[in-house]
Formats: sequence, structure tokens, C-alpha cells
Amino acid sequence: MTAQQTLAVRPATWPMWALKVVAPLHAVALLFQAVTAGLLLSTPGGRALHMATAVALLVIGIVHVVAAILVRWPGGGKAKFILPAVILLVATVVQAILGVAGLKVLHVPLGVLMFHGGVEQLNRVMARQ
Repeated sequence: MTAQQTLAVRPATWPMWALKVVAPLHAVALLFQAVTAGLLLSTPGGRALHMATAVALLVIGIVHVVAAILVRWPGGGKAKFILPAVILLVATVVQAILGVAGLKVLHVPLGVLMFHGGVEQLNRVMARQ
């Protein structure tokens, strides 16, 4: 097998490395959102901090989707990381809308589901292949 054929067969490693950096960051950001939600209830500046971390979570979600797509194209890896990343990003947008609308009855359970989804994606990304 020539070097050219080897490069064509083996998936690129840098996109997977990027995903392995952003997936834990996403899970930690989701956890931090829960912490700032508690601060929202207990301190006067909690609302501003919760909203600021929501914006950070949105940016991390976008980076997560881009990294998941790069694992597949041009990385040549599996596409199994794309859909969960997109679902987390969409849920983040829905979560922001629910939060601004004051619909805590939907906002809180969706936040818990998002954290679960973030941990599941983290497990999927970090699994040995």
C-alpha cells in the first residue's frame, strides 16, 4: 500500500481531537448552566450570569456541531456525532426561548434532558474505537 492510499483510507485525526475537546467543554457548560440557575434563584446578579452562560453555551453548541461535521467531512470518520450535536444546539435555542418567556415548567425539565444528552454525547465521543 502506498502512502497516498494510506492517507485516503485512514480518517483524519485532528477533527476527532477537536471533538474530544469540545464535547467535555459542552458537558461542563451544561452543568454550569444548572449552577447559574441556582444562583439566579439565590443572588441578585444571578439572572445576568445565567444569561451570559447561556450565550456561551450557544457558542459552544455551534462549535460542537462544526466539529462533529468535520469528523465526517473531510475527516472521513463516522457521522454518528452529528445528530446529537445538532439536537443539543436546537435544544439550546428552544431552552433560551422558554427561559425568556418565563416558562419554567418546560425550561427546567428540558435543561435536565440537555445535561443528560451532553453526557451521553461525551460518552459517545470518548469511547474507544
